[in-house]
Amino acid sequence: MTTVDSAGAAGSGATRNWAGNVTFGAARIHRPGSLEELRRTVAAAPRVRALGSAHSFNRIADTSGDLVALTAMPGEIAIIPGESGGDGESGGYSDGDSDSDSDSDSDSDSDGDGDGGATATVSAGLRYAEIAEPIQAAGFALANMASLPHISVAGAVATGTHGSGRGVGSLAAAVCGLRMVGPEGDVIDLSRAADPERFDGAVVALGALGVVTHVTLSLVPTFDIAQRVYAHVPLDAVAANYEDEVSGAAYSVSVFTNWRSGDADIWVKQRTDDPRPAPAADWLGGRLADEPRHPVPGMPAEYCTEQLGVPGPWHARLPHFRADFTPSAGEELQSEFLLPRAAAPVAFEALRGIGDRLGPVLHTSEVRTIAADGLWLSPSYGRDSVAFHFTWIEDAAAVDPVLDAVEERLLPLGARPHWGKVFHTAPAHVSGLYEHADDFRRLMLELDPAGKFRNPYTDAYFPALG
Repeated sequence: MTTVDSAGAAGSGATRNWAGNVTFGAARIHRPGSLEELRRTVAAAPRVRALGSAHSFNRIADTSGDLVALTAMPGEIAIIPGESGGDGESGGYSDGDSDSDSDSDSDSDSDGDGDGGATATVSAGLRYAEIAEPIQAAGFALANMASLPHISVAGAVATGTHGSGRGVGSLAAAVCGLRMVGPEGDVIDLSRAADPERFDGAVVALGALGVVTHVTLSLVPTFDIAQRVYAHVPLDAVAANYEDEVSGAAYSVSVFTNWRSGDADIWVKQRTDDPRPAPAADWLGGRLADEPRHPVPGMPAEYCTEQLGVPGPWHARLPHFRADFTPSAGEELQSEFLLPRAAAPVAFEALRGIGDRLGPVLHTSEVRTIAADGLWLSPSYGRDSVAFHFTWIEDAAAVDPVLDAVEERLLPLGARPHWGKVFHTAPAHVSGLYEHADDFRRLMLELDPAGKFRNPYTDAYFPALG
């Protein structure tokens, strides 16, 4: 095991997040090489937090105690075919529109709970890029992936991170089992089948219940995607047609804009077994791009997954960025807000109204959809959602007043901030957006009675029960 005194490691990159806007205050950073080393480390530490790929933009992972990184742990991937087998044949196209009635007790696994179906149990510190190839090789797929495949499985799940697709849930929605190390160094196994009353509270858990070592994910049969970009689509047309024609145009759809130019690029990721034709070349008044494009205008498209309608496996098309591209430290900040999907037209209008303020401080902004789930702290809990993501320039002083303006317009529409990104919303307001907030506080007390895994971030949103 490697243990680093964080004061002595300053400047090494280990003490800062990916964007460089957060310097961790941990006294030590541990990199255990085995489960037993991790158990001893956790048991001995008065306060401990797990550190994933450090791709969060706030202090969710910070602590004044000890940080534990799982990068030196064995990288395990165990695939169980289940009843569906692993012959690599697609399960057939479905547009997946859930037509959710926003029932807050809906099944949180929008693609099956793993009972009888194929699953992959993976080391939590692995990144999605590392697990995708073996899953594909076995004839299976994850239902969705985030835009960047370099994020860790545990970190993405714990914060409710997502991709896009009207019929697919967040990355956490695929979770059907967890193994974690508890405060005494004990090993805790939870599954949807064995722990139905508390499992929905343990998946998107902000790192507050223990150090997750393994995640079991539900799989689907493998499928191929063809990706096309429609450039310079008028925002008026996007807003007017978002609910049906835009968000439902394909398996996964993303809209990129700066809110000031009056137009957008629409990235359409269509399953090859979708019987519908691709949108026309002049769809909604835009034009089908005849060369690859990057989400940020002017950036080289060589870093992006293949476009121009060339088919490829799910893991090589659903992310926006290639797995073999290694991102450096990001000169950016990020915020994101998830709203009820029906609020999309009003949100478009509200953001266009401040486009002149947004444009100068944005690299780009992305609009995506996510299916409802039943995970207590998931930002898409209980409702089909539309997500408005903002990739800001690295200038907090310039961004902060514009972020305030965004929140002023989106919070009244029911916006929930992404747990791992920059937001200013008052803690009491945020926790009030989740009907199971007090249930989660009780679960924290049950699994971590002394608060070993707490930090100022979790204390702000979910104060300890007295």
